[in-house]
Amino acid sequence: MLILIPVESDKGIESRITTVAGMKKWALVDFDEGEAQSITFHDDRTQSGAEWIDFVILENRFENAMDFMNEGMMCLARREEETIEEILSAFKFKELDEIGF
Repeated sequence: MLILIPVESDKGIESRITTVAGMKKWALVDFDEGEAQSITFHDDRTQSGAEWIDFVILENRFENAMDFMNEGMMCLARREEETIEEILSAFKFKELDEIGF
């Protein structure tokens, strides 16, 4: 499955999540069998080449998630996690909050 995360820089698994307004890159994580298979970084999320993205994980529950939902993505928000590594661990154990309207 593919997971999209707005990050402040391209530092691999140590990249830190940020708001959509403050993001510098989009991290696209190929998550399978409980771990990241690959992580790619993109300036524009539409240029990732992915036909379907399953989840977007946002910095907080107050982000505008409507565009992502309209594209069929499940929207989640972090709790305390900062890095992609921490976020993926929380994702694996269902410790992220669902964003819904």
